[in-house]
Amino acid sequence: MKYPEQVVEQFILQFGRAPEMLLVAPGRINLIGEHTDYTGGFVLPAAIDKAIYFAAARVETQTVACLAENLHEFFLADLISIQKHPLPWANFVLGVYDQLFQAGHVVGGIQMVMGGDIPVGSGLSSSAALESGVLHVLNALYQLNIPTLELVKMAQRCENTFIGLQCGIMDMFAAQMGQKNCAIQLDCRSLAYEYIPFESEKYTLLLCDSGVKHALADSEYNTRRNECEESLEKLQTRFPHLGSLRDLDAETLALAQDLLAEPLNRRCKHVVSENQRVLEASAALKSGDFVRFGQLLFQSHHSLQHDYAVSCPELDLLVATAQSLPGVLGARMMGGGFGGCSINLVEKTAFSTVEADLQAAYHEVYGKIPHCFGVSIESGVHSIPLNDTQTT
Repeated sequence: MKYPEQVVEQFILQFGRAPEMLLVAPGRINLIGEHTDYTGGFVLPAAIDKAIYFAAARVETQTVACLAENLHEFFLADLISIQKHPLPWANFVLGVYDQLFQAGHVVGGIQMVMGGDIPVGSGLSSSAALESGVLHVLNALYQLNIPTLELVKMAQRCENTFIGLQCGIMDMFAAQMGQKNCAIQLDCRSLAYEYIPFESEKYTLLLCDSGVKHALADSEYNTRRNECEESLEKLQTRFPHLGSLRDLDAETLALAQDLLAEPLNRRCKHVVSENQRVLEASAALKSGDFVRFGQLLFQSHHSLQHDYAVSCPELDLLVATAQSLPGVLGARMMGGGFGGCSINLVEKTAFSTVEADLQAAYHEVYGKIPHCFGVSIESGVHSIPLNDTQTT
């Protein structure tokens, strides 16, 4: 049995009745625009065909009962006094309730089963899919009529306040606002956005999961944010018009070499060049120039590796190998860095060969075979008619 039928079947087994609604919340990829979101820059994410599925129904009591079908874990919590739960994933559900209550919405209890096919720990933002899905479930079941953009902001606040992760808004924006066969050029400062077509009969996307998550990822992420803030403070002493590093351009940076000791200059160089790459990548996709788009992916990785210093040997190997393979137009590390996936733009006819070559090269050096898989760009959070599923 496959999703979404599986969560409906498990709901019936768990709660002895049919769910009232069925909903899908996708994971996301970021085509290009890494470590630019928290400086108010540009990103180019998209929702994908790996997702979390939710079967849910209201209950009369002020309780939430939820089964994570993938993990075989269940929790029951009282909504009258919301407290942190020992199960990490449960806090995303409770954090959503906390946000809704703080905003003054009247929301009752729920029974829910969730499960999906987002690869665990692959950097495809299952957390944003989880909180986005729960928000849309409650918005629909309790007819709250909250606009989607406000739900996006609520999902971010859930992570920032209840979960305690100071993430940007990109992941939940992509999960909720995604459109089939389109990436989203998002201005992380104004939240202005534009759908950029990503559809080709010749090319497709291949993700290769390094299986690595270095312990320094979180600490170095905070260090990079601090470096960006320090750089801005120094730059503002001479260029007070700079509201954020988003306002910095290459010409101004060149005039500020004496203000920024290394590595601050290289950090700023990445931010400036990466924002420009996002705009160029959008233009390339609009014109159907996938060759140019691929070149920008390679340039992005080089900048992340050398200027921003957030790559790792495993990701560098995957990208260097991809760059040597016929049928690969571009590749780069994707996400915060120090592990996770590489994203590769490949010719459809070369997909299997590229996958095998990447796995062989990685196995030769690290003694294990990385999980590689294709993704397609799909719509953001949406409901599925229950009669589209077959249950016994």
